Amino acid sequence: MSCDQNLLVRAVRFALASGAVGVVGLAPGFAFAQSPAAADEPAQLERVEVTGSRIRKVDLETAQPVLVIDRAEIERQGFQSVADILQNVSATGSPTISRAQPLSSGEAVGGSFISLRNLGANRTLILVNGKRLGITTGGLQDISVIPTAMIQSVEILKDGASSVYGSDAIGGVINFITRSNYEGMEANAYWGQYGEGDGDIEKYDMVLGYKGDKGSLLVTAEYSDEQKVQSSDRDFSRYPRSHLHPFLGWTTVSQWGAITTGGTRVLDRGADPYNYANFHPVNGSAPDGDVSNTNSQTDLRTPQSTKTLFVSGDYNINEAVRFKGDILYSNRDAARQVAGYPFQSIAFPGTQMSPNSYYNPLGSWHGNTNTNPINWLRRTWEVPRVSDSDLDTFRVTAGLDGSFNFADRTFDWDVGYMYNQNKLVQSNYGNLNLPRVAAAVGPSFLNADGRVQCGTAAAPVSFANCVPWNPFLPFGREGDGSLYNNQELQDFLFQEEHSTGKTETKVYSANVTGPIVALPAGDLSFAFGVEHRKESGEFIPDALSQTASSTNLASKPTSGSYKVQEVYAEFFVPVLRDVAFAKDLSLSVATRFSDYDTFGNTTNNKFGFTWKPIDQLMFRGTRADGFRAPTIANLYGGGSQTFSFYTDPCDTRFGAATNNASVRARCAQDIANAATFRQLQQGFVPTTVANAQTPLAFVSGSNANLVPEESKSSTLGVVWSPTFSDGLNMSLDWWKIKVENTITADTPTQKLNDCYVEGIAARCNDFTRDPITGIVDTLVFRVRNGGYEETQGFDFDLSYRLPTESWGNFNLVWQNTYVNSYEFKSSNDSRVSPSQQNGFAVTANSSASFRLRSNITLGWDKGSFGASWSTRYFSGLKETCLNAAAFPDECSNPGYIAANPADSRAINEIGSNTFHDLQLRWKAPWNATISLGANNVFNHQAAPIYSQPSANVSYYGGFDIGRFYYVKYHQRF
Repeated sequence: MSCDQNLLVRAVRFALASGAVGVVGLAPGFAFAQSPAAADEPAQLERVEVTGSRIRKVDLETAQPVLVIDRAEIERQGFQSVADILQNVSATGSPTISRAQPLSSGEAVGGSFISLRNLGANRTLILVNGKRLGITTGGLQDISVIPTAMIQSVEILKDGASSVYGSDAIGGVINFITRSNYEGMEANAYWGQYGEGDGDIEKYDMVLGYKGDKGSLLVTAEYSDEQKVQSSDRDFSRYPRSHLHPFLGWTTVSQWGAITTGGTRVLDRGADPYNYANFHPVNGSAPDGDVSNTNSQTDLRTPQSTKTLFVSGDYNINEAVRFKGDILYSNRDAARQVAGYPFQSIAFPGTQMSPNSYYNPLGSWHGNTNTNPINWLRRTWEVPRVSDSDLDTFRVTAGLDGSFNFADRTFDWDVGYMYNQNKLVQSNYGNLNLPRVAAAVGPSFLNADGRVQCGTAAAPVSFANCVPWNPFLPFGREGDGSLYNNQELQDFLFQEEHSTGKTETKVYSANVTGPIVALPAGDLSFAFGVEHRKESGEFIPDALSQTASSTNLASKPTSGSYKVQEVYAEFFVPVLRDVAFAKDLSLSVATRFSDYDTFGNTTNNKFGFTWKPIDQLMFRGTRADGFRAPTIANLYGGGSQTFSFYTDPCDTRFGAATNNASVRARCAQDIANAATFRQLQQGFVPTTVANAQTPLAFVSGSNANLVPEESKSSTLGVVWSPTFSDGLNMSLDWWKIKVENTITADTPTQKLNDCYVEGIAARCNDFTRDPITGIVDTLVFRVRNGGYEETQGFDFDLSYRLPTESWGNFNLVWQNTYVNSYEFKSSNDSRVSPSQQNGFAVTANSSASFRLRSNITLGWDKGSFGASWSTRYFSGLKETCLNAAAFPDECSNPGYIAANPADSRAINEIGSNTFHDLQLRWKAPWNATISLGANNVFNHQAAPIYSQPSANVSYYGGFDIGRFYYVKYHQRF
């Protein structure tokens, strides 16, 4: 027989790899032990393990859908990082902590994380050769540490698998299979750049393999460097509200500086700063007013570089026992820049300007009688905030495996150990030291040398201990006390801060699998295993941050650990084979018991079936329990400040109070001017758009009483490989996942909506309002269990191979994920209505939810030449209108009414987007391949998305930001 002629093998192949983004192949390890010389001998097939099951079988058919991206497809893509390749899989959701989010904070910043089914990256389990990757204290697994050069294939299980792998496998599992049994040497070089001449990417790697009679050894080294792209270098990101509104969204907390006591006033250009008459009321008009465009100092795509060394090997101790292990070392350095800090003294008690400051135009030095300190604001435009995240990852696995015979049956076994350590150093520069700010605007005088000095003439403070600051001198103007071109003052006000983190994962495991008894339809097989895992971690912010002595968001240390003991069992039961209407009918059952020292134990089960009424048609389905244990940060996090973006439902322009009398009545109980109340944004001015940033820091925190999330997932699908068209394969799978008791980061918007819109009194705690302005001035929101998330949809995939003698070989792969519902409920309270998230630009987990993602790739190869054309489609999104009254053309449905009243608002529907990629290849006669290509060939630019999903500009962070050209060189030795 041959692979091409056997319909069963074709069906198996597509059942395993349905939906692959490129060349679809058998799982690594599957091999035909047949040669032309032995064509008449029975074929010996190797037992292999497919992601989603621990049972090793010859048959690769599984009840769950598994997508495979093989080595050939990785090399044919124009995306060079693991994260970019996986982000283009249609079943993935919005990127968690996107490279387009330089304002993100915390230990995970700089990493790359994948979210299957858009349920969050911490609900997607990442494996390397079936073993876990290390995690952050927040439970995120950073795939940026995995070099593409070491990968043989990626297997993506689009189904829950907690019964097989334990916690976190709710949305699915991604298993990286590394290269093995490779002999020879190869080297690769990649260089690319955007058409605008920026964002350069360089990558170099080398693979060296040796294979002998007793074992093999593989060494992989990789270096990559990705340069930044600035927001100011793209039309759509140059301004806060896009190029369509270039002068909207500029901030009055600007480089001009202002006095805010008695009204906001700014120094006239070039005028005497000591005469208050020279200060005019703030002009909020852009671009010539007293405002700043923060996008001009902020990154659009943050830079990143990685260095990785991977060594793996195996050694046959004897015929029955083999040693196998690998070592991975990776260094990832990621930087980001955002605009200088928007300092507002009203937000930091004690930093008001002293009436005895020489720079106070209302103070005692300039003929005034004011004895009270004054409030002021100033963005430190001279010193943009720069953060660097340096992560070292060390991972080692070691184990023994083999097989033994018992009762005329062969069993496979393995025992192993895995250790993963992540060590992190984060450096931040550009935040202000608050005690030094207080000193710099405190009492000062003009000394005998004609220079302003801190302190008083009777008790001067040396310049070594204090440098006075005049925040009213704007950027670009030099002078005594100016921050511009004044290194002495900058060194005094700004200190580099260092935060450190460390996490460790230790896993001991033992597994055995094999047949129990022969049934008429085949062997009833099992897998059984035990596992001990310990997770420990800490994240220690800089002392300035811990003591709230810096404008860097205050946070406390996170530190803790937990252990889990687990045992699982899995069974494969063949029911019928080669009978009428059942060429094959099989069942699978799995269960896993987990005992945590934090919350107790949990048991999770999974059931599945496959049914083939005829050779070319297979039906499959699963029903699975799942869970996600609370993480170290969930349980032991120290809490941190954050300047949240939120919408106050009491706001009479953008909140629910606009057209809801019940909401207005509840707001009136807390706000004196409820009938005219306006939420205030940065600069303490009324918001001009929905979802504005608070001018006062809120506090987020952990919760030691959390319990695990629980999930139920179901799949039902069909795979068809018709006989009338050799090379055509299709699959259609329905899926549904519901996560209950969700561990979710509460949000200010949700807390306020639950209080005022839903009327839940218990949710009116943990925040206060200013008695005069009515704005929320303190708010604490914690991680909590509550409510549910439920999503369901369909995956449809098609592949077609067409070999021709004259024109070469053609192949087509079409991959689709359609989400027909995505529902979120924030609380277990029966009064809270679920909210429909499907198709919205920003959902409850702060990600975009596309109703349809579709990828199609057409490939052609003939002789030494090849080409690929790929198309990536994203359906449209809905978001809250920027301003329904001012911009009606960008508000397609101003009367939108949702099932949940909190979701009823004016919305705008944004159109779909399609990106096209092209690659041309040539196999050179000196055993090399040269590839030229362009991603986003037509330089497509999406419409603005003002809610900024996965981004800090008015654009979706997962979209292409320009046409990207690249060249790849692959040399085999």
